[in-house]
Amino acid sequence: MNMHPSDVASSGGCDGGEVFALRVIGHSMAPEFNEGEIIIIEPDGALRDGRYVLARQADEYIFRQLVATPAGGWLLRALNPAWPDLPLPDGLAAVHGVVIQKAVPGRRRLTRHYL
Repeated sequence: MNMHPSDVASSGGCDGGEVFALRVIGHSMAPEFNEGEIIIIEPDGALRDGRYVLARQADEYIFRQLVATPAGGWLLRALNPAWPDLPLPDGLAAVHGVVIQKAVPGRRRLTRHYL
């Protein structure tokens, strides 16, 4: 899922610590997150290996899984293997929030929490 920085800013996300929602666009995080689902982002969420995060890379916000490398660094990984891993050369500075929940519009029973 890729977003332009103005899309996140206009949604109220990433500035001030308030939880916000975004719609999944694309297939980079399938099968866990499918296009059209809603993800809830906690800007101040705890960062650790395996968490799903919103990060800024190359002037875009992207949604990926945070992965610790054996060398002590971090990278962003898409769940769909068609997308490459993206190293985080500046450590966790590019991460702007943690996914805490996903919802499928109209299907309340399919809501899932990520804590």
